[in-house]
Amino acid sequence: MTARQIVGIAAISWTTIFGSALAITPAALADPTNAEGPEVQSPPVVTEGDAIASDAAVTACGQFANAMNLAAANYSDFADVTAGDRWNYSDPEVASANVTGRTALRQAAAAAAEASRRPGLQVEIANPMRLWSLHATKLMVIMGLRGTNTMTDGTATQLNDDANAVQIACAAAGTHA
Repeated sequence: MTARQIVGIAAISWTTIFGSALAITPAALADPTNAEGPEVQSPPVVTEGDAIASDAAVTACGQFANAMNLAAANYSDFADVTAGDRWNYSDPEVASANVTGRTALRQAAAAAAEASRRPGLQVEIANPMRLWSLHATKLMVIMGLRGTNTMTDGTATQLNDDANAVQIACAAAGTHA
């Protein structure tokens, strides 16, 4: 897996995952054949096994998605300029992308850690968020120490695995359509 592939996980449309969960509300629908007025539909019946998203899960998963997108968008520039044999940290383009990527990773790691501490958030969601935050910090340090392609790729793989675990946990908690 290459450092560039961290962008792949973040490219998943979180709007698809969270948009429907945030938009679900009981609605009054007009029945044109009903002369007595609009028919009000009941909320859907929840059966055993259905997940209803808690406010904590919806909020934390949304915050995490924003953090991950910030990190991926800015880290991808670093991955692009260091692709192949371009691991020359004294190159101004590499140096600039390194600073931008590390700054975004620091901000994203803090935001993910904050999201993981949301009161009422399930441990199954919070723990992979914390791991993602830890691995984002690790990648930031590796970049600051001018680490090699192998070092950044390994840590980017960890971030992808953590992001996938968060997405699965968020979906299992009902933050999906």
